[in-house]
Amino acid sequence: MKTRITEMLGIRYPIIQGGMMWVGRAELAAAVSNAGGLGIITALTQPTPEALSAEIDRCRALTDKPFGVNLTLLPSINPPPYEAYLDAVIAAGVPVLETAGNNPREFIAKARAAGIKVIHKCVAVRHALSAERNGVDAVSIDGFECAGHPGEEDVPGLVLIPAAVRRLSIPVIASGGIADGRGLAAALALGAEGVNMGTRFCATLEAPIHPAIKQALVSADERDTRLIFRTLRNTARVLRNAISEEVVSLERREGGAAFEELRPLVAGVRGRAALESGAVDDGIITAGQCVGLIDDVPSCAELLERMVAEAKDHLQASLARFTG
Repeated sequence: MKTRITEMLGIRYPIIQGGMMWVGRAELAAAVSNAGGLGIITALTQPTPEALSAEIDRCRALTDKPFGVNLTLLPSINPPPYEAYLDAVIAAGVPVLETAGNNPREFIAKARAAGIKVIHKCVAVRHALSAERNGVDAVSIDGFECAGHPGEEDVPGLVLIPAAVRRLSIPVIASGGIADGRGLAAALALGAEGVNMGTRFCATLEAPIHPAIKQALVSADERDTRLIFRTLRNTARVLRNAISEEVVSLERREGGAAFEELRPLVAGVRGRAALESGAVDDGIITAGQCVGLIDDVPSCAELLERMVAEAKDHLQASLARFTG
């Protein structure tokens, strides 16, 4: 499958594994890249820039194909050393940087000056246009169905993807709600030149999380996610479990809930522990509505080959129906 994204990134299939906290490690990124897509290491999963350098080296030992690094830039009281993480990416010669959150122009310029292709993930067309003006090479547009932070405007992919495509001149990557060949075919039909998946890659053999978490994703249907932090205007879509139900309940009570009250429930270390132990109800687990489309736990190679074959079959069948 040849698109501007496959040509730009030097990959066989227009399928990207998005950055995922605690999950985007070398073994998963390498498996996706070896399967013909673009694997992504999540920078901030590593505790220091030096640890990120070591993780990049580990990924290189597992694949000779292109892979990227995600660097999510978020405002905080004690921010991590973002520029030092970027310097580690540049020093390692990683060919692709996926950014999310804030999108400082100087980071983009620095990465591109080093010959790195920059993909910015965003949830609104106006943010995508700003990223294009700031010089990114492509944007990944997140529909309301997505895992993680879908923004506050609640625009689903069926509208958001073509809305972005018709306004942007750089390639658009569809993200959110995609887990199979039908989704890939639909994204291409809407004008996207690739897809970005997170939740679906969590339910693969190579994902570095506990098998019980993978089985929870397989068992869930499209109704089994919850939107938390809605009242704080920092909405996040996560798997329905005891913790997310408690958070939603606290937010819905009269007067709502301050973040300090929610913090013990949603702490990142607690979510990481749940992913590693398999205790599904012990922490927040990020997941998108596409859990309703996940029925198995294949290898990344099996998943990509199946998706591409399904997408081609659906596109050809649709064309045949309409052209006779």
